[in-house]
Amino acid sequence: MGNGENIVTEVAAALERETAVNLHVFPLQLEFDDGILTMEGEVEHIMAKKRALEVAAAIPGVASIVDRIWLVPAVAMQDGEIRDHICNALLEEKLLYSYTLRAIIKGKLEVIRETVQETMGSIDLEVTNGIVILNGAVSSLTAKRLAGVLSWWVPGSRDVINGIEVSPPEEDNDDEVVDAVRLVLEKDPFVNASQIKVSCGSFVVTLTGQVKNKIQRRMAEADAWYVFRVDRVVNLLQVEE
Repeated sequence: MGNGENIVTEVAAALERETAVNLHVFPLQLEFDDGILTMEGEVEHIMAKKRALEVAAAIPGVASIVDRIWLVPAVAMQDGEIRDHICNALLEEKLLYSYTLRAIIKGKLEVIRETVQETMGSIDLEVTNGIVILNGAVSSLTAKRLAGVLSWWVPGSRDVINGIEVSPPEEDNDDEVVDAVRLVLEKDPFVNASQIKVSCGSFVVTLTGQVKNKIQRRMAEADAWYVFRVDRVVNLLQVEE
């Protein structure tokens, strides 16, 4: 067995041990060549995707990963429908009012909203086969993260590739992540953010506090996973039931 086959075997074994990943129901195709691991397939939720990538990255010999892991959409939607839902969410978000919004429609970049202050930046949106691609430039990490989460919240989205630049560049840190997670939880109408405490260390988010039921517990954790740059979520939320 060659080195590449050994690494694929090691990755597969590690994924089998990861409780968030169900390879029996949602198998992943693994290929390895010259330090690059390609992972392809569908998973049931964002935690499975993020954990699968983290577990694979920890295997010695894996230098980089080609991420082709997509979520099974909660609701089947056409690309145009997904795009329209995301555009509406971005248009309605007050923190994003100052940015020009553009979308690729039938291969052409069309302006959805043009701001007076063009120097503030723009958000460019494309949806292909349920995969959302965000580009453009915004003035804060919070705006970048919020645009990404709003895109994830559309139930037809299979993946969100957040390529939005921050200009001028900001140094990312745990405090930035905490602020973003808190903001997202506050905006989620299905979660009582006032009962949840958020902390972060080395981009690992910890949630503590109380929620009404298991559904809210799961949704709060998903919200944290959706935030750009979050590497892991430790869910210590207690259920009141």
